Amino acid sequence: MSARDERAALTPGTSLHDYALFRHGIEPDGRIPFDGYPLPDGHPPEPSRPRAGWSQARLALTAALMPALADPDPVRASEAVHRDTAALAMPHRALRSHVSRLVPPDEDAARRTARHLVRTGTTAAAVTVGMALLIRLGEAEDTAHLKTLGMLRGLAATASAALDPLDRQAAALLELRGRISSDPERALISAATTGAHEHTRSALLSIPDTVLAGSPRRLAEAADLPGLLRAHPGDPELCAVSLRLLHDMCGQADDRTEILDYGPAVPLYELLLAQPDLLPPTPDHHVLLLSTALDLHSGPAALLDWAPGRREALLDTLERSLSGTAEGASPLLADWIRRHARLPFARTPAGAAAGGPPALQVTAVQTGADSSAVETRFLVDGLPLLPALFRSGRGNAPEYLVDYAGLRAGPEPREVQLAQAYCAESCCGALYVTIRRDGDEVVWDGWRGIDTKRLPPDCRFDAASYDAEVERAEQDLSWCWPARRTARLIAAALRERPDLLGRWGLAPSGVATAHDEPDTTVMRFVFLAPDGAEDRHGQPLRLYFDWRLPDDGSPPEERAAGALERIGRSDPKGFAGLQRGSSELAAALGYSRADGSDRDT
Repeated sequence: MSARDERAALTPGTSLHDYALFRHGIEPDGRIPFDGYPLPDGHPPEPSRPRAGWSQARLALTAALMPALADPDPVRASEAVHRDTAALAMPHRALRSHVSRLVPPDEDAARRTARHLVRTGTTAAAVTVGMALLIRLGEAEDTAHLKTLGMLRGLAATASAALDPLDRQAAALLELRGRISSDPERALISAATTGAHEHTRSALLSIPDTVLAGSPRRLAEAADLPGLLRAHPGDPELCAVSLRLLHDMCGQADDRTEILDYGPAVPLYELLLAQPDLLPPTPDHHVLLLSTALDLHSGPAALLDWAPGRREALLDTLERSLSGTAEGASPLLADWIRRHARLPFARTPAGAAAGGPPALQVTAVQTGADSSAVETRFLVDGLPLLPALFRSGRGNAPEYLVDYAGLRAGPEPREVQLAQAYCAESCCGALYVTIRRDGDEVVWDGWRGIDTKRLPPDCRFDAASYDAEVERAEQDLSWCWPARRTARLIAAALRERPDLLGRWGLAPSGVATAHDEPDTTVMRFVFLAPDGAEDRHGQPLRLYFDWRLPDDGSPPEERAAGALERIGRSDPKGFAGLQRGSSELAAALGYSRADGSDRDT
């Protein structure tokens, strides 16, 4: 049996810290398994589920640990923590979450106890408590001990969280080691762990863009991106992947925006954009530089701690660099470039900076040429509003904010959802504001759903300027491509003429462009059982249909008119694709399965 697979039979009572050092010391090549070393034989297994609900567990843990954390004797306190965590039998993730939120009555005593647990603790639960306390209380001297414990299976996540304020690269390497799946990522971690810049560069460049987008900040931290660029000055491939990582950190499609948590972001932008012409003039690089400009102008990167005038100077540099055309670009890329070319370089109104009320700008940005996602961005005196208040999702689509809900201020206050979490409102929330007119001002107040530490003051806009900007946004369709324009026209017609679908027993559930095919318009319908039949949960039986309309080059007005005419004369259930729903109802319509396949004709 190899040393890696063998669990050492150490003396009972050996600390997990010493056990980790021993396991690492007997490795022939000194490498740490990607899933960590197993805990010693006989170690109690981690509880799979809590005995109590989340709130009850938090109260029980607080009551149990607070006396120990106030004890000036770390040895006595550690014994109590071992005893109490064994009795509570909580999953380690729950322990970490609850303990990291505790506010000890005596921070110095709690820090001493945490260090004693980290260095001498014999159970994973007790050691997890120690590391979780160091998330708030840790100092530089704790770094080496946390890195040691992070080598053990099941402890890396808590060790990484405690290391985050102390050593970002070590924290990133620990976090990535436990969840990577591709060979290039494994190669990056191995090279970065040894500090081999050339191997780190090669591994980073071999990681596909889709993988980079999954963990951009952690990959940048693990690779020590600033150090890598200093070791390879003027490297166009490394510059391109670095800009890609920064751009991905600004994204909010599948996760919280990360750019504001990336410490070296400002100097890295300065370094990379000092010579943007280093990148070969390809269409992809043109899109990358333009996307970077959008991030700096109206995206989260604008909120970084910029020295006065530096962000504007970088945008000026990018504007000069992007003055040419992207020769050889595909029609899709060329259209995206054309529609966004001037957006990041528009001069902002003076507003409050000139002694007047704040100035509002409303703009719509398609997040990528290969994506149908379009977000509404709000700039107040030239700075983006939404990412300063809500980091869990991007602004809602202009069809909702500008067309459907509307930003106009009427005589009565009205609450408007500005953004929704990337997952769902029921999961991670949404951002709301109340819009009201107050004399010659329009007021945004009554904020709800803010997930940052910033509490905004009421925004008071000059009513005439506000109305003019909202009207301009309503008329501005420069962001809209043909398939999206077709979708907007169809959606507007269906709102005005609900009978078009109603006559067929259908209701619209959305008209948009396909997520992964921006040039395809998708109409979605819902069909409810006409006899009111319900399923076993008491919900009406229903079927969901999609009708996909690929762009054929004809004007959107003609495409929309043709689609509406067909709906008017033919039941869409006969030509739209059945996606899902009640098998019973599907069979009644001639489908053998509720996914729409094998329809009887």
